[in-house]
Amino acid sequence: MQVYYIIAIIVVALDQLSKWWIVKSMELGDSIPVIENLFYITSHRNTGAAWGILAGRMGFFYVITVIVIGVVIYYMKTYAKDSKLMGWSLALILGGAIGNFIDRVFRKHVVDFLDVYIGNYDFPIFNVADSALCIGVILVVIATFNEDKKKGRLNT
Repeated sequence: MQVYYIIAIIVVALDQLSKWWIVKSMELGDSIPVIENLFYITSHRNTGAAWGILAGRMGFFYVITVIVIGVVIYYMKTYAKDSKLMGWSLALILGGAIGNFIDRVFRKHVVDFLDVYIGNYDFPIFNVADSALCIGVILVVIATFNEDKKKGRLNT
């Protein structure tokens, strides 16, 4: 069980270190090509959630994040002991939620910097915490399907 909290701490550390590096070494709007026309490191700030929705609603995000963290910890204690995949999933979600929460509390915005182009589409800029959250949610879905399949609740 403790290993999942260690995973969450590693996610938070990677997230905060990468954001610190962006803030200290780049001006807002600066962009460094990593793979031309595909992947850039771009200094960006977001006062909302994914794709900038609900921009400026910090109080809302504080409340929601505290609730999410509590629910994730409850689920880790309840379900992670029976499923390593669920434990890893929830650890990634916990680390991602805490990483962005730290930004919102101390910076009043989230530092984003991973900028991906898919053809002509510039995917919304994101960060390590966002990546951990997305991967964690996908893994929760997979873990849930696996559990349902084991218990015979899915017909395949």
